[in-house]
Amino acid sequence: MLPAHQKDDALLAEIHAADAGRDAFHLWWLGQSGFLLKWRGQFLLFDPYLSDSLTEKYAATDKPHVRITERAIAPEALDASPLVTSSHNHTDHLDAATLQPLARANGGLKLALPAANVDFARERLGADSGIDLVGLEEGRSSTFGEFELHAVAAAHNAVERDGSGRPRFIGIVAKFGSWSVYHSGDTLWHRDLLPSLLPHSVDLALVPINGNRPERRVAGNLNGTEAAALAKGIGARLAVPHHFDMFEFNTEPPDEFTAACGRLGLPCRVLRNGEGLCSVDIPPRP
Repeated sequence: MLPAHQKDDALLAEIHAADAGRDAFHLWWLGQSGFLLKWRGQFLLFDPYLSDSLTEKYAATDKPHVRITERAIAPEALDASPLVTSSHNHTDHLDAATLQPLARANGGLKLALPAANVDFARERLGADSGIDLVGLEEGRSSTFGEFELHAVAAAHNAVERDGSGRPRFIGIVAKFGSWSVYHSGDTLWHRDLLPSLLPHSVDLALVPINGNRPERRVAGNLNGTEAAALAKGIGARLAVPHHFDMFEFNTEPPDEFTAACGRLGLPCRVLRNGEGLCSVDIPPRP
């Protein structure tokens, strides 16, 4: 198993100590599609999966979820995440074994998720979980303290909507201060993806790289070349890959992504589990 770059008490100490000034932010990759963002002492946790629930669930099946990289931090130890997102209902993005102890450690939390998924999430997490479910609507913004969240429809594998036309899979653009960060969730290209993101002037794009491999019957996500093209297409100043190095059956090395970024002249950064970056390293716009 690959070791985390940083974990447990050392990681938590770095998170709490991080301070790059009033207008800068920090971001740590916590594995799979999970990222913790810190800005002006406030925290936003994107799509955390910090348990072994899937490994345990599929251990005796023909789809074993064998973990590649060790966990960076236990959810009950992470006392810095009152606002959390879930881009869709798959367990590595909506994990009761992560969210319930996280809520207990933080005295409750707000979970921002597709409005179409609120009932499902309430059933999975339990009515007494201490988690306040807040539905995000496509085309509208929701404000949580300093963070303004915008839902963008995602295709996993298609743009799936409920009876009211609300998307069940989303990406999220988080705006705070002068910054705009796009977390893709799980997505493939679809006709509305680029037009929906361009107005947000994304600075940092967090994009999946493990999908669209017909020979391995792995779809549902962009591959490395497509992820780089999306980040470039929306004008991101920096691209960071995710959704790799978690499970043996569903991963992809970041080499294709970094090579595509190089061809496109797009700055990129590959993080290790538990590793962070600071916004002062994001290149300025031309």
